[in-house]
Amino acid sequence: MQQLTLKALCAAAIATCALATTSASAQVKIGFMSTLSGPAASLGQDMYDGFMLGVEQSGGKLGGATIEVLKEDDQLKPELGVQIVSKFIERDKVDIVTGVTFSNVMMAVAKPLADGKAVFVGSNAGPAPLAGAQCNANFFFTSWQNDMQAEVVGKYATDKGYKNVYIMAPNYQSGKDNVAGFKRYFKGGVAGEVYTTVNQPDYSAEIAQMQAAKPDALFVFYPGGMGVNFVKQMRQAGLLGQIPLLSVSTTDGSTIPALKETALGVISGTFWGPDFNNPASKKFVTDFEKKYNRIPSQYAAQSYDSALLIDSALKKTGGKASDKAALTAALRAADFKSVRGNFRFNKNGFPIQDMHVFEVAKDAQGRVSLKTASTPLKDLADPYVKDCPLK
Repeated sequence: MQQLTLKALCAAAIATCALATTSASAQVKIGFMSTLSGPAASLGQDMYDGFMLGVEQSGGKLGGATIEVLKEDDQLKPELGVQIVSKFIERDKVDIVTGVTFSNVMMAVAKPLADGKAVFVGSNAGPAPLAGAQCNANFFFTSWQNDMQAEVVGKYATDKGYKNVYIMAPNYQSGKDNVAGFKRYFKGGVAGEVYTTVNQPDYSAEIAQMQAAKPDALFVFYPGGMGVNFVKQMRQAGLLGQIPLLSVSTTDGSTIPALKETALGVISGTFWGPDFNNPASKKFVTDFEKKYNRIPSQYAAQSYDSALLIDSALKKTGGKASDKAALTAALRAADFKSVRGNFRFNKNGFPIQDMHVFEVAKDAQGRVSLKTASTPLKDLADPYVKDCPLK
């Protein structure tokens, strides 16, 4: 990479670089990259905050090793993500890369990660190709394969008896994966299937088309600011509460603070919610709220789990990351207590886990949050693992 490009990257990210955990005697270097600016900045920030909470709870170390965390903002630009990952591997010599918020960035950085034989612990994006034919023995994901969140909502829609559902999502890898996941488990008809541009601010025309189709329900995937705009515009059109709104990554812990009561009653599907009653989750939620003064989102939970996973692996390797075979074997063992409860890796590095449905509702303190409604799919494995050549 040219020196000028590296200087430009560092200058652009200087504010975030200054916040990274640093140590002159770091035994393990971790490159953390997520989307930290623009309409989706809340997702990446929650990922970083969750990860750093896990580090803090381990005494500022992971697996007993002193660590250095290099933090970078990909700005939701695949080409910038490639430059950052290349910098992590070639210049910074990191031992582990983690984070990555959006699937278009993930697909772009997969090749430099693979070419550099990097150990990667993803904590959000889970694109289908990386679960199937492009799976990698050095890649692990503490979130989900994209389809999984939508699959549970599709099962919910079938169980509710909806016959005709309208579908909307942004036109990129994760949008297509989520639509595929929903349709895989939804047994009714599709009243319409519309793909919008990424970070589109106005959905009034699409909402009018959806209303004209008279569906039984509407399924959407609109993460970050897209979700805030969409739900508000549904309310302005007088359709929230009239047409059941089923969603993935649209009304979650990253968007509810902006939506508040506007989102009440919306259904969402994912792997974890802040009302979970297991000890690991309760500790995470309590400590996160105390430190950051907000309810953690699933993005924070996923990244917190990634810190716990890395901590568990480094404990097995004696705090060393130089032996990649030993490190990946230790990561694959997943010997930690996840906030979600049951968790194990499939051969493709994606989790096998329970998937739940949540309703946006008020919690015991009167705050708008997610309330667990049901668990339609247990021990769910992604459908692409059959195409993964790993043994």
